[in-house]
Amino acid sequence: MESIDRIEAVRRFNRFYTRRIGVLNEVLLDSDFNLTECRILWELAHVEEPGGITATALGQVLDLDAGYLSRVLRALKERKLVKARRSEDDARQSLLQLTPAGRRAFAPLNSRSQQQVDALLSRLSDGQQADLLQAFQRVQMLLDEPGDKPAKGSFILRPHRPGDMGWLVSRHGALYARDHQWDMRFEALVARIAADFIDHFDARREACWIAERDGVNIGCVCLVQARDETSRQAIEGTAQLRLLLVEPSARGLGLGERLVAECHRFAREAGYRRVRLGTDSLLTGARHIYSKAGYRLISSAPHHSFGQDLVSEMWELDLTGIA
Repeated sequence: MESIDRIEAVRRFNRFYTRRIGVLNEVLLDSDFNLTECRILWELAHVEEPGGITATALGQVLDLDAGYLSRVLRALKERKLVKARRSEDDARQSLLQLTPAGRRAFAPLNSRSQQQVDALLSRLSDGQQADLLQAFQRVQMLLDEPGDKPAKGSFILRPHRPGDMGWLVSRHGALYARDHQWDMRFEALVARIAADFIDHFDARREACWIAERDGVNIGCVCLVQARDETSRQAIEGTAQLRLLLVEPSARGLGLGERLVAECHRFAREAGYRRVRLGTDSLLTGARHIYSKAGYRLISSAPHHSFGQDLVSEMWELDLTGIA
């Protein structure tokens, strides 16, 4: 696609979405406020600092011209919706807060916005909603400034449920093709592993964790009974960590380490004495997590798979030495 076509595609989406959520109207959400005023009220309603926020900081959050922001704030102050008081730390600065009238004005705006989005989502199935949220998250991740990353721990871990294995297979296939140029035979392998996990799942000895943020899957890992690759007989006292994946948008949160640690916790409680895993030498991020957790490399072998020359590795962790 030519550059001009990409530019036009973005502009076309902008036109579609602004029309869909009604921001072209003179006022927003059937209120007396325009988009900028609504956004300022929202930011002031959600200020974490108890004393308020300075106009400078507010302008940085909203990326607004200082002169324009000053005029909008002046109008909101005249309507008794926003108040300013001198900062105790810096007398040159004033701290902005909503007045009680401002909070009363914001409440129906917030409610109408929630209703608008609920109506938008209600037209879609659960699967379509998940796809939409994943797409939103992907767009935000790509367009975010480098420093605008979520805080560590801003996710939850939950057991797998219907639909998760399809997501797990799809994302492994897509991300390994994008990042490492592995062909679709890798996706087929992941699909077989996932199907085997479901077909032979033993909740006493095996588990899967899905990491979720804001209702969107951002990572996963499975722990299973280790088996001999030829005979498929269980290897006594040994678990196998499989299918660790962290979405690009969630990297840097400590999620990979948390997923691996959850496997270790479960393995100890299930009575396993060791955990092993297979990986590849080029997966440096995963190898760093395993090494940091105490795994040691026990074997490696070159091979040609998924359209690439690779070096497979087997790592193992002795759980008896971990408190």
